[in-house]
Amino acid sequence: MRPLDLRSDTVTRPTPEMRSAMAAAEVGDDVLERDPTMAVLEARVAELLGLEAALWVPSGCMGNLIGLMLHLRRGDRFLAPAQAHVLGSELGTGAWLAGGMPEALAWEGGLGRPTPAQVTRAAGSPGPYYTLRSRLLCLENTHNFAGGTVTPVAEHRALVAAAKAAGLAVHLDGARLWHAAAALGCPLAALTEGVDTVQVCLSKGLGAPMGSLLGGSAAAMVEARRLRKMLGGGVRQGGVVAAAGLVALDYLPRVAEDHAKIQRLAEGLRGFGVAAPVPETNILLVPVPKAAAALAALEGVGVRALPVGSAIRFIAHRDLTTEDIEEALRRLEPVAHLLRSA
Repeated sequence: MRPLDLRSDTVTRPTPEMRSAMAAAEVGDDVLERDPTMAVLEARVAELLGLEAALWVPSGCMGNLIGLMLHLRRGDRFLAPAQAHVLGSELGTGAWLAGGMPEALAWEGGLGRPTPAQVTRAAGSPGPYYTLRSRLLCLENTHNFAGGTVTPVAEHRALVAAAKAAGLAVHLDGARLWHAAAALGCPLAALTEGVDTVQVCLSKGLGAPMGSLLGGSAAAMVEARRLRKMLGGGVRQGGVVAAAGLVALDYLPRVAEDHAKIQRLAEGLRGFGVAAPVPETNILLVPVPKAAAALAALEGVGVRALPVGSAIRFIAHRDLTTEDIEEALRRLEPVAHLLRSA
């Protein structure tokens, strides 16, 4: 029985077009000068994001960390929505290496989203020299552990405006910004408006084997390049992987297909009496009574997923067809009782 892997949209394999582009890529030493294919990728992503420049990094975690390092000094506080990736899934590097004290903002604006008023309150006003200084708001769109929820353009603008009014810089963890833009039917640049830095991931949803990009001003990316080297992220003939990233960007018009796949899965599960919410993008969180038992049963029928707290997370991606989703539902029906919350 062929496993159907819905653990993440990072499990995709490079397409034949990607492999061919990697083999034929024009390359150079990106540390000594600039790798030409890497430069093309960086310029294309910067244009898509509506920013001056971008820098390729090996991973989204490194991209977020460099973003935080650009904005924080020791003794600074940064704000982020509760359960943001930078708070719980990046091994504390925001505090350890960027020197910032994190503060989680409850989801008063909806799943995964704080309100502008929260940002204003949490930022506070400058205090005595011995108090923490609020310097940065870190947003996440889509918000992974809220179930792939989207921050709409108007809310994004309001959050950025509140941050700027309070004297905060703004970093956007846009690992799946592609999915937010597809769900809203808006340009990517509409969701980066006003931010100082943004990280987007080529291996989440688009199918590249590795790599993210950090975007911002040209001056910020000069410093980011230096920080990347400090963190061990200097690359030599990086055009080999950049070529795959350029091909991956061709999938952007099809990202909404993955939203439709996970919506079909949710619909089918609801038909089995499972309390599956209506997903906003390609992520579905299903609350279950016993996650370990549910996961074991899923593995037994060849459907792979991951636990997120007391829920099971399913993610659709380009390597799964609509027929795969229907097959997953056929396999899940006999074990659906383990997914029912009551």
